[in-house]
Amino acid sequence: MANFPSDAQIPEYPMIKNLLFFLVLIVASPAFAQLGGEDEVYLSGEFIEPKFQGGNVLKFHQYVREHFDMSKLEKPGKMVAVFTVGETGVIENLRITEFIGATSAGEFIRVIKSAPKWEPAKKGGKPYALKITLPLVFGKG
Repeated sequence: MANFPSDAQIPEYPMIKNLLFFLVLIVASPAFAQLGGEDEVYLSGEFIEPKFQGGNVLKFHQYVREHFDMSKLEKPGKMVAVFTVGETGVIENLRITEFIGATSAGEFIRVIKSAPKWEPAKKGGKPYALKITLPLVFGKG
């Protein structure tokens, strides 16, 4: 162990001080990032998924399968719908991003648009619009 004279100066490392300060800011910032908007505080990260007829997205899968007219299916395959469940529970911004054919896609759109309202997602106790991607594989039979 080295012996230092009692009047020895310990060198200052301003770069290390700045680095430590920066690290403290980074660690503390997520706690502050959840504060915001209309005097809301999301400290618990409370988020509730949207519900369809009391269930989750799987319940919506079931609804689409039950109401899809299979005679409009041109061939077996996968279709993907992307939409937003709005703050009022209404489906908005519906897009079909992958489809089998025009007739099948039209039926897929018809079924989704005719679905009953969802119970919207909630964040901090308030309704929250949420984007959903719904892939479905259709087969003849």
